Amino acid sequence: MVVRVWMGGVGVGGGVVVGVVLFGLWSGGGLLVCECCVCVGRGRCVYESVIFDVKNVLLFAVPGAFTPTCSVAHLPGFVVHVDDIKAKGVDTVACMAVNDVFVVDAWGKAANAEHLLMLADGNADFTTAVGLTLDGTGFGMGTRSQRFAMIVDDGVVSLLNVDQGALEGSSAEAILTAL
Repeated sequence: MVVRVWMGGVGVGGGVVVGVVLFGLWSGGGLLVCECCVCVGRGRCVYESVIFDVKNVLLFAVPGAFTPTCSVAHLPGFVVHVDDIKAKGVDTVACMAVNDVFVVDAWGKAANAEHLLMLADGNADFTTAVGLTLDGTGFGMGTRSQRFAMIVDDGVVSLLNVDQGALEGSSAEAILTAL
C-alpha cells in the first residue's frame, strides 16, 4: 500500500486525506480492493473510490477486531442501529480495523454485521494518512487506529469524533444523536 497524498490529517470541513488501499471481502469471498485516491483541500474534495462514491458515508474505526470494547460495545452498537443511522440519511456504514482482511471478515461474520461494510487497514496506511494512529506496542498490538467515527458528506468531513479513552463520541448512539 502506498500513501500517495499526505496533508497532515483530517478535520471537520476538510476532505478525507488519503491515497491508500483498504481491503474488504465480498460476501462471496472475493477480495474487494478500495482505492481511495483523494484530492484534498478546503471545501469539496473529489473521491475516486468504492468507499466514498456515495453521498453520505459513516466510517467508524476501532483499534482491533475481536478486542474487548470493540467486540462487546462498539461494533454491536452499529449492528443494532444501522437502520436508524441510514434512516437519518447515511448511505453506507463502514467499520475499519487495523487487522488483515481475513480477521476483519471473520469478525464481521461473528458479529452479524452483514449490513456494514467491513474494511481492513492492514498496515495502518489509512489510519496514518488521516493522523489517527494509536501506539499499541505496550500491549503487543503495534500501530493501531484510535477509536473514531467520521461522517463524510459529499466528499467533505462534516463530523469527526475521536475518543480520548472510553467509548464515547464514536459510538452508534453518539452518532445518532449528532445526526
